[in-house]
Amino acid sequence: MFEENRCLSKRVNFSSGTKWEPIVGYSRAVRVGNVVYVSGTTATGSDGDLVGVGDAKAQTEQTLRNIQRALESLGAKLEDVVKTRIYVTDIEKWQEIGTAHGQVFKNVRPVTTMIEVKRLINSEMLVEIEAEAVLNESKLL
Repeated sequence: MFEENRCLSKRVNFSSGTKWEPIVGYSRAVRVGNVVYVSGTTATGSDGDLVGVGDAKAQTEQTLRNIQRALESLGAKLEDVVKTRIYVTDIEKWQEIGTAHGQVFKNVRPVTTMIEVKRLINSEMLVEIEAEAVLNESKLL
């Protein structure tokens, strides 16, 4: 859980515990002041296996749950998200991916971009999402 008494400029990292984080040298999310950055996140379950193989909507839903967990670990919520970037391996699936994104963010309405990429790190991964959140003044440290 994020400690609310840290100073504004203090950097706090969150690790999801995946084996790739120490190898590649990244954190799932980082909070500096009132901004939380969530790195590219995929549909891995708590066991490390991919959730929703072959199902872009299911992968999007799991990815957003993973993002929510990262945000909450640093004192933020989905409602604080101001920007998402959605990387997809098949832009023809934009509607099912967009629908899953819209179910979570229909009232938040962050800016977003959906980009088709050739492939993600695992060929069965169809979706990867980054997020940025800004906490309001009442959540400042």
